[in-house]
Amino acid sequence: MLLLAESDGSAVARLLARYGLDLRLVAPDQEIPGSYWGESEAGLQGNTLLARPDTPLHSILHEAAHYICMTPERRVGLDRDAGGDDPEENAVCYLQVLLADAVRDYGRAATWRDMDEWGYSFRLGSAQRWFETDAADARAWLLEAGIMTLAGVPSGALRER
Repeated sequence: MLLLAESDGSAVARLLARYGLDLRLVAPDQEIPGSYWGESEAGLQGNTLLARPDTPLHSILHEAAHYICMTPERRVGLDRDAGGDDPEENAVCYLQVLLADAVRDYGRAATWRDMDEWGYSFRLGSAQRWFETDAADARAWLLEAGIMTLAGVPSGALRER
């Protein structure tokens, strides 16, 4: 599993900044504020994404995707729990994979591997099989929200409603 310390941290910070997210590093021995899962998993507080050097990159991208996909009202009071429903969660997972392509030496294949290792569960047994053959609903959700273009790439926009 690729960790933040093993990735291009400046590229990750630039990617998050495109969406108005500020990446803030937490000391290795500190608890991550705003982390839903605890341990080394990324946290969200307002427009700040918190991580340690041992935070998995897929966790950072997943939490960033939550921020991008949530309504403006939920973003205002955000602290730990992104909320949302199942269709939004599927869109978050799909967007997480798309965002991985913006991080040099990571990309979707590594993301799928990390998602499977972490324990994401998909009906077809793997993140890649879900993404490639069973995620039409997630693609439609992202298109409708203006978060993904028809070309299948992130638009750079946050959900507006």
